[in-house]
Amino acid sequence: MKLDDYQGASEDLDKAHVLKPNHAYTLSVCGGVKTKLNDYQGALEDLDKVDVLEPNNAFTLCGCGNLKRMLHDYQGGLNDLNKVHV
Repeated sequence: MKLDDYQGASEDLDKAHVLKPNHAYTLSVCGGVKTKLNDYQGALEDLDKVDVLEPNNAFTLCGCGNLKRMLHDYQGGLNDLNKVHV
């Protein structure tokens, strides 16, 4: 396995998700891997689930804000980032 095997990591994380569904940390890492695979919408969906499980987590809100920016949802991204400063 090479260190930047994001597709392999995604497959492993899918298996972890089956074993422990709705685990915030696993979903957060999935979001990061999907971002590396340019699956921004999938990454945002994972981080949105994390935000439900752990509301107002600064790391998650920053990730969501950045992903929304990448998806050209500038207002949504700004809204998420503003929650971090409250």
